[in-house]
Amino acid sequence: MSLRAPITATAMALIAVLASVPALADPPPIDPAMTRTGTISIETVGPRHERFAVASAAMRRVITVDVLRGSGSGPRPLLYLLDGVDGEAVSGWLTKGRAAEFFADKPVDVVLTSGGTGSMYSDWMRRDATLGLNRWETFLTDELPPIIESYLKTDGRRAIAGVSMGAQAAMMLAQRYPGRYRAVAGMSGCYSTADDLGRAVTTITVASRGGNVENLWGPPGSPEWNAHDSLLGAPQLRGTTIYLSAASGLPTDADLVAVSHSSDLVEALKTAGGGLALEAGARSCTERFAARLAELNIPATVDYAPTGMHTWPDFEAQLPRAWRVLAPALGLPDPH
Repeated sequence: MSLRAPITATAMALIAVLASVPALADPPPIDPAMTRTGTISIETVGPRHERFAVASAAMRRVITVDVLRGSGSGPRPLLYLLDGVDGEAVSGWLTKGRAAEFFADKPVDVVLTSGGTGSMYSDWMRRDATLGLNRWETFLTDELPPIIESYLKTDGRRAIAGVSMGAQAAMMLAQRYPGRYRAVAGMSGCYSTADDLGRAVTTITVASRGGNVENLWGPPGSPEWNAHDSLLGAPQLRGTTIYLSAASGLPTDADLVAVSHSSDLVEALKTAGGGLALEAGARSCTERFAARLAELNIPATVDYAPTGMHTWPDFEAQLPRAWRVLAPALGLPDPH
């Protein structure tokens, strides 16, 4: 198959939706004196739920990290679960995706970071005027694991998963660090960065939160754009358990109920329209990545839901399906 993808009408709709989202007002502040990485504080949020404040020397700021301890006695495997483009103060998986409730009886520890707004969870070439200093790849692969995995006394088995921008980042990290993660799950994501469509989606993802994409990996088409393309890097995923999912963009009953219960019906309908376009775009991206894996004879479980939009109720519905693939790869009982 050709690795060059045109910008389709669906992709243009996706780009228009992303471009309509307000940008951040101010970049995250940095502390030039923060030259050492370590835990600043640990807050007990609830049973088996702790919130870490972690000083990142790479980003010169404090990163909030939520940890959900798994059921049973340890040691347990670990799942890194990445948020989408908004990167709010607390991961949307906790505030909107009901991850804490889902994992409450699962024998796995789950790590969720906050504050990665528009960052692609990557190491940027330059500090951005709006999105600030982003060295997320360094944080997620070098700084955070020794702290969290030592604290939790994990068994050394890891998986990584994400939704939307986090799906793309999870796949990037899995292909850039072969063997680090036993499994990777991408839910409603796009996975190219080197072709026309991938460059467009990545550019608008960053710009939608006020960032300048040339601060990310240099001008589109530069070598680092190729290095982060999971279609080009797909051979590095051989041996990793892979799960992909996307819906059609058509609303589910739950989506319609959520719209009807909104206090601002007009705004809810606009959001629903955006969710339709975004998910249709993610479906196209997922189909293309799945075809690339099939071309390489790399096994993947691919789940296409007949209904569902780019909204948290639908992401929540994808999580149990992803877990049915991730759990056995982590050596846990098959949850089917």
